[in-house]
Amino acid sequence: MLFIWYPKCSTCQKAKKWLDSHEIEYTERHIVEENPTYEELKEWHQKSGLSLKKFFNTSGMLYKEMKLKDKLPEMSEDEQLKLLATNGMLVKRPLLLDEDKVLVGFKEKEWEN
Repeated sequence: MLFIWYPKCSTCQKAKKWLDSHEIEYTERHIVEENPTYEELKEWHQKSGLSLKKFFNTSGMLYKEMKLKDKLPEMSEDEQLKLLATNGMLVKRPLLLDEDKVLVGFKEKEWEN
């Protein structure tokens, strides 16, 4: 499994503790040091079955500064993916990925399933 996180994020810290307490093996990746690429985001979006908006960190300062709440509805899916690939702080975290699953954000019940 690949665990993509931002170490200063409290939700990410909770998710990491949860993974460790359940003895789940994973590879860590810092979302800012190694930002997801356009290709990765496109693949994860397709695998997840979620709307693309779910991949945006809507509570983040950068999201608010860029006024993306108003801009996203006007943008194509391709433009949104390209934007997400520019900065890890725009991407909702943590992300947990394996062969066929993509979990965005940390909801304990969802992760248990």
